[in-house]
Formats: sequence, structure tokens, C-alpha cells
Amino acid sequence: QVQLVESGGGLVQAGGSLRLSCAASGRTFSNYAMGWFRQAPGKEREFVAAITGSGGGIKFPDSVKGRFTISRDNAKNTVYLQMNSLKPEDTAVYYCAASRRYYSPVQRTYEYDYWGQGTQVTVSS
Repeated sequence: QVQLVESGGGLVQAGGSLRLSCAASGRTFSNYAMGWFRQAPGKEREFVAAITGSGGGIKFPDSVKGRFTISRDNAKNTVYLQMNSLKPEDTAVYYCAASRRYYSPVQRTYEYDYWGQGTQVTVSS
């Protein structure tokens, strides 16, 4: 079992920045690819970013490319999502997730084995 706890969400004005953190416990952290997803009210959960277990592979959708970065510190069992130039459409609950497919920056929700409870990000215009 892997337990994931997100933090760092909040209210920010458009154009601002936030850094989300996700602390993992339970298993060897580097054995898992990590991902961030988001879900706005009435919408499906959406892929935001992913990183391989070693940190050598990263993936983003076009909607956040150039604005968001993902990183991980395997010594601290933590993955980060740095979000810059935030837009109102980035408003959502953000979830981190862990996948046993540590070798690939997986993008699909069904490829993830463990999920956190989520943290709210609200971007005002």
C-alpha cells in the first residue's frame, strides 16, 4: 500500500503561481511513477503531469506545457507540481497518484494504483 497526501493548494489570482506537494509513504517511492491529475466540477478527471520513478521521463498535456513543471525528490518521498501563469480554467481539485509502471510517465487514470485525497486550487480572474 502507498499513502499519498497532497498539500499546497489554495486561492491565487490569474497569472500567479502555486506549488503543490505530494508526500508518499508505505513503499519504495522510486518504484513508482507519479502523476498529477485534476478534476473540475462536472468534468472528467484530466491528466496534468507525470514523472518516472527515476525522474528521467516527464510528460505534460499541451494545456499546461510551458506553465507547469513536475519534479520529485526520492530521498524525501515527495513529488511536486510547480504551476506558473495560472489561469481561471486551471481551477480544479488536484490529485496525485502513484503507478507501479515506474519506467513510464503514464497518462491514463487506469494506469495508476494509488490516489491521494486531492487539494483544491482556485484561480480568480
